[in-house]
Amino acid sequence: MGNKKTAMVGTPCQILAATKINRYEEKTGGSPIDVKIGLFCMENFSYQYLKRYLKSQGIELFEVKEFRIEKGQFVAYLIDGNVFKIPIAETEPFTRKNCHICTDYTSDVSDISVGSVGSPKYQSTVIVRTEKGKQIIDACIAEGYIEAEPISKKGQELLEKIANQKITKNTRIYKKREAIGRPVLSKRQISEEEFYDECSKCQFDNLQNDVISVGACVLCGACEYVCPIEAIQINNRKPVSIKECEEECHACYFACPRTFISDAIYPEGIDEQPLGEYLEIYSVKADSIMGQDGGVVSAILVYLLENDIVDEVSVVGEDKDAPWRPESYLTSKIQDVIKAAGTKYSTTTIGFKALTNKK
Repeated sequence: MGNKKTAMVGTPCQILAATKINRYEEKTGGSPIDVKIGLFCMENFSYQYLKRYLKSQGIELFEVKEFRIEKGQFVAYLIDGNVFKIPIAETEPFTRKNCHICTDYTSDVSDISVGSVGSPKYQSTVIVRTEKGKQIIDACIAEGYIEAEPISKKGQELLEKIANQKITKNTRIYKKREAIGRPVLSKRQISEEEFYDECSKCQFDNLQNDVISVGACVLCGACEYVCPIEAIQINNRKPVSIKECEEECHACYFACPRTFISDAIYPEGIDEQPLGEYLEIYSVKADSIMGQDGGVVSAILVYLLENDIVDEVSVVGEDKDAPWRPESYLTSKIQDVIKAAGTKYSTTTIGFKALTNKK
């Protein structure tokens, strides 16, 4: 994939796809993703259904200044100063159902995980998972990009409680799906050898049958990115094939986060560790950047670029023709990172669409 290095920011499923793509690069072609920053995620939202729901409440998307998840509430701050909020439990009309088979709340296979739960307002909880992640966070602290202190006992208990709620709720849902004959492949514990054997039998038709048509596709964009002949397309809808697969190509099946996952990536019993495996957990703030929960993700990305740790980072902006519709792109410009600070609560193919467009 050349010498360029990219930092990817994504939800648990997107981070998992990035992990699979690079672990099985002899099958997928690999990627330049070198640093993985995962976001806490209970579920994601459909842009069209969110737009439709807000309209039913008398709100147009262009009237929204900011979206936030706060204290169990989905909150829309409006430009006119009004605030619309509903309990998370009432977001069902615009929640993507594909999210309900995921039990990973804190992006367990990232280098660094970031979210708001467990820390004071305008701060972020940062989970350091790998040695690479530790080096980055230690340097960010030492050089003043962020301020950090160990998460409080109360904060960590709350974080574990929320993570366990996702595990419990979605385990019940995927087991119900299994009971009516819809296999949830990503929840089946298999060895690395079994993983290779199963995925090496499958192409896009199998991905269509096993993931897309049974409501498990998360629109991460990994299949489109790894396809060597550009036979797969995603255009704000489910992946479609526009030409025949190459013989003996299994790239999409290896890369997809909703096909099999070997125990080399997710160890057996991972759901018994609500926060996954980690080295340290901090409460963090970054006063220099205004963004979601203190702009911590943006501060880390700025550090990575300014110190030449990576060449580009994935950020999410807005489609210029559609308010709040997220659009991902890669950039090496600090001003782009600062401009994009803040969470966009809607599905987008994050780094993979941006990577695909740069091929």
